[in-house]
Amino acid sequence: MRAMTYRGPYRVRVDDKPDPRIEHPNDAVIRVERAAICGSDLHLYHGMMPDTRVGHTFGHEFIGVVEEIGSSVETLSVGDRVMVPFHISCGTCWFCARGLFTNCHNVNPNATAVGGIFGYSHTTGGYDGGQAERVRVPFADVGPQVIPDWLDPEDALMMTDALGTGYFGAQLASIREGDTVVVLGAGRVGLFAAKSAWFMGAGRVIVVDQLEYRLQKAREFAHAETINYTEVDDVVLEMKKQTDFLGADSVIDAVGAEADGNFLMHVSSAKLKMQGGSPVALNWAIDGVRKGGTVSAMGAYGPIPNLVKFGDAMNKGVTIHMNQAPVKRQWPRLLEHIQAGHLKPSDIITHRIPLEHIGEAYHLFSSKLDGCIKPVIVP
Repeated sequence: MRAMTYRGPYRVRVDDKPDPRIEHPNDAVIRVERAAICGSDLHLYHGMMPDTRVGHTFGHEFIGVVEEIGSSVETLSVGDRVMVPFHISCGTCWFCARGLFTNCHNVNPNATAVGGIFGYSHTTGGYDGGQAERVRVPFADVGPQVIPDWLDPEDALMMTDALGTGYFGAQLASIREGDTVVVLGAGRVGLFAAKSAWFMGAGRVIVVDQLEYRLQKAREFAHAETINYTEVDDVVLEMKKQTDFLGADSVIDAVGAEADGNFLMHVSSAKLKMQGGSPVALNWAIDGVRKGGTVSAMGAYGPIPNLVKFGDAMNKGVTIHMNQAPVKRQWPRLLEHIQAGHLKPSDIITHRIPLEHIGEAYHLFSSKLDGCIKPVIVP
């Protein structure tokens, strides 16, 4: 098959790789119809995430058609069109039984925190991802779900991570009716978090970013107020000004570790394997939320400690809720919102690019060219 492969920082290409095969009776092989490049893929592309190995195939957002199933798979049939959550979960461990699918205890031998993730660093299990013609899906009875006939396939694609994660971020923010919610970051997850905050009862939603085309999308898609932090002297002070100098009731960190990084971060991550991610946005959240407020964090941070203002958070009585999003847990409610016409997830897609041009797609997305917000890959 043809598949994207990582060759080192800022270097990806399409190569021939062996077709995936059934390795366990619970496996399925999916022929990919659509995949996406996620903002967290840029951490890999830039060499910012430890243990990203040459030859690995990225891509944790994908949908496709079931081509083959293992002998134990009961919920899928060959020919089903499915959406696959970015996380891999066994469905039976202590954590899965409580809906904490991203913390599954049985799918990642390399860590005790996050479970398995498709197409990410080997710190998350080393599973090849969906930026390819085919992909092996473990525990096929647990993760994939047949796409309803009424659901646009590209809307389903957004549910595999970006939409589910943004919605989860709004859930973690403990929003009460009438609350002021600030969302840091107007990328894919930030846009969905801002949109979802209204579903939770927010009375006011403010999105902070530095790129005007993304802020324009936040105004159009999420009906949010916006702050361009390059146009103010102090973004935290501006957040305070906008909230009667109390601070926001909730702040959602939809940035995570900055994917671009600086020279020190590149050395500490790519060379020394020590980079956990710069917590600038998270510290803005702690400083910008009111005393007794809530900070929500569901972005991509590495497994190494970060320089977070924990003392400030404690002294302000801030509640911090965080985790990788168990997106499948959000699907029933999201399907209701989409079917009711409250949400059209594919509206954030800006580019559709053939798999063979994956290098150009990453460059376009990474360099923020041509108003690129969400690129979709077509095998």
